[in-house]
Amino acid sequence: MTTLGSAVTAATAIRSVADVLQPLHTPEGEGYPVRRAFPTPQIPFLDPFLTVDQTGPAQCGPGEAKGAPDRPYRGFETLTYVLEGPLECADSTGSRAALAPGDVHRLTAAAGVVHSAEPAPEFLRAGGLQHHLRLRVNLPAAHKGARPRAEHLPADRIPVVRRLDGSWFKVIAGTALGVTGPVGTPTPATVVHACLAPGESARLPAPAGWNTAVYVLSGSGAVGTAEVFDGELAVLADDGGAVRLAGGPVGADLLFLSGLPIGEPVVRSGPFVMNSAEEVEQAFDDYACDRLGRYDG
Repeated sequence: MTTLGSAVTAATAIRSVADVLQPLHTPEGEGYPVRRAFPTPQIPFLDPFLTVDQTGPAQCGPGEAKGAPDRPYRGFETLTYVLEGPLECADSTGSRAALAPGDVHRLTAAAGVVHSAEPAPEFLRAGGLQHHLRLRVNLPAAHKGARPRAEHLPADRIPVVRRLDGSWFKVIAGTALGVTGPVGTPTPATVVHACLAPGESARLPAPAGWNTAVYVLSGSGAVGTAEVFDGELAVLADDGGAVRLAGGPVGADLLFLSGLPIGEPVVRSGPFVMNSAEEVEQAFDDYACDRLGRYDG
């Protein structure tokens, strides 16, 4: 879905940047490298967002692509956004999805599920460019016990606002630039993939009280008055209702995140995110007893 857009001119105070943070480089899954915007020692999470991981872009030869085999989740949602290199997702409820570039897979782990995300067989055989984003979003306590579910959102269901200057904005969740993304979250949140042409700018909404950050996927530009470069995370102060983004000399490829904090205790250990240590211990016990994703009816 594509919409012709123009600059937002709302007379809203522009947020300032509280900090610009460097990413963490770490292996995931079968050993593929990810660049992690957070959690890092500087920012353990940004309520309600728990994790932002970027895989690639990396050129894989035949047989070189790696994925994430079965692993348990409980207490949060995962959004997997494929930029390049098709993926196949499956989980212990029996759900399966083949993701092409531009697709998003939403997995609400909630009460618990065992999930895998592997390179599609044809991609593994032939090789090619691999580039994915994976976000984890916390669930309020009232939703952590719900039955898990998965949703495949093909690229043509996700609205893209395009401008004549070549900039574009893919609205995955929430409302921005006059369109609403298809991903609804238990706590209000906005997720936008923004590609700014060199020298061009835009404003995206960040309501008062919402935690907001901008991660640079590639290129360089500005968030408010702060310069940002490839891999950096700009964390916004809560002093306005909008964020100004701008593209640098080669443009900027950005991930915009803004969400209403849940405000509950966060106790995380490995793949489980709960409200207490006892709940995390129970999650490990349930996984050991093969109870995650095994539901009657």
